[in-house]
Amino acid sequence: MHPKMKKTKNESIKMKTKGTFCLLLPLLMMACGQKAEQQEKQPTRVVVEQVSASAGTATGKEYVGIVEENQATIVSYTSMGTLKRVCVSEGQAVGRGQLLAELDDTQARNMLATTEAQSRQAEDALQRYKLLHDEGSMTEAQWVEVQSKVDQARSQLAMAQRNVADCQLIAPVGGIIGKRYLAAGETALPSQPVVSILDISTVKVKIAVPEAEMKSIGASTPSTISVEAIGRDYQGGLIEKGVQADALTHTYDVRVRVNNPGRELLPGMVAKVTMKNGQGTRDNGQGTMDNGRLTVPLTAVQRRADGSLFVWTVTNDNTAHRVGVTIGEATGNRVQVLLGLTEGQRIVTEGYQKLSEGTKVVL
Repeated sequence: MHPKMKKTKNESIKMKTKGTFCLLLPLLMMACGQKAEQQEKQPTRVVVEQVSASAGTATGKEYVGIVEENQATIVSYTSMGTLKRVCVSEGQAVGRGQLLAELDDTQARNMLATTEAQSRQAEDALQRYKLLHDEGSMTEAQWVEVQSKVDQARSQLAMAQRNVADCQLIAPVGGIIGKRYLAAGETALPSQPVVSILDISTVKVKIAVPEAEMKSIGASTPSTISVEAIGRDYQGGLIEKGVQADALTHTYDVRVRVNNPGRELLPGMVAKVTMKNGQGTRDNGQGTMDNGRLTVPLTAVQRRADGSLFVWTVTNDNTAHRVGVTIGEATGNRVQVLLGLTEGQRIVTEGYQKLSEGTKVVL
């Protein structure tokens, strides 16, 4: 074939390939754009709350708390060994002096048998040498040496007996087993936790109280504790107030003691605590106390890089928008909004992490 004809044929193939690619490129870009547009149009799922004037019960302010044990005792061994068995399970009630676990005591008992034999031998020698000492057939120094060996044998015997006894883990207090850290067959190290015993005959409900409200709570402030998990209300007792504030939230830990004779209240349960003070509110004539201000959850208020605060609102067409706010006093887990919102607006309380201005949302 002539070189010029061959060159012309190759150029023709290249032009056809290039033309095909140019035709396909817009189609590919359109498909990608449609896919991206579909992804952008996918609404974000959020949870919203309608803004309304704050209202508390006539009995006072409410807080959300967590039930804690009165005291936790960690039980461990003083020596190393292999656990032969653990006699209790989590949640089981135990009494003081009850057997909790046992170590393999084979080595300890062998050592006890050896020291018992040595002790008997020393005691026998003491009796024989005593006769010689009484007859004056041995010096005083020899007699003191015999007595010292007997004392050593007795001390070793007591230690061996103690080692055998220490293979049994005994409950130092009564309560319920909170957690079992080791199982049969595992090696227990000195001071390593084996089980924890919780005293829940009396429990404490821990709440976080804003610094501005600490002055309204005293050691004997009346309170009511409601626990939804068991559907019961309890009368709160003595109140313990923390003295160190959380650096981020500026709240103090307050613990309310509650009698729990039936052991129904368990550590970790969520409780609603109502402090019967009623300060800072006014009666609205409907059996509730209303301060006339709007409140939102603390977690709904976000902070921009410049330090200003905002919340995410949802309009009637389910579009998210940032709205700047000025907040006031915090009460429990809510905070007053002084400026920026009006009653009836919808704010996002969950799912705001994925939002941007103008994002479509689904409720």
